[in-house]
Amino acid sequence: MLKKIILILVLLILVSSIVACSSNGTQSSQRIEATWVEPQVVGDTVSIPVSEVENNWNVHFNVNTPGGDMNFMAYVLDGEIYVRANVCPPCQSIGFSLDEDILVCDRCATTFRAQTGEGISGACVGYPKAAVAYEISGGNIVMNSTDLATAYQDTIEPGWP
Repeated sequence: MLKKIILILVLLILVSSIVACSSNGTQSSQRIEATWVEPQVVGDTVSIPVSEVENNWNVHFNVNTPGGDMNFMAYVLDGEIYVRANVCPPCQSIGFSLDEDILVCDRCATTFRAQTGEGISGACVGYPKAAVAYEISGGNIVMNSTDLATAYQDTIEPGWP
């Protein structure tokens, strides 16, 4: 009888360990700060590796233009990759953390819906984060510089275009 109890306890501990240590492929429930990545720019095309976004969950990158720098973010939400302008004009932040399905400004803590870019609450709520159109090709997220500039301009102006 003692052997059966010990065997059952060992099995319970083993199963508990497996469940506790296994990843279910879902996003962390803790706030994820963005990691800087370097984009590849060739002509009017800007790309970042899909693997960087998938491995880090939340990245941001800078694109140099004749008119100045533009910052963008890319993140994974519910298995889908989103790319948005990464700027909070009133507080002049260029950083957002991902807290489950909410983007949180790293400077003023204004919150935005990660799926839509729409403001939720905070001082900069009137500056929604515009999406950037992209396609995935050869393991990269590929964006057009015109689409990036449009999203950036739409974000630095209050309200939706």
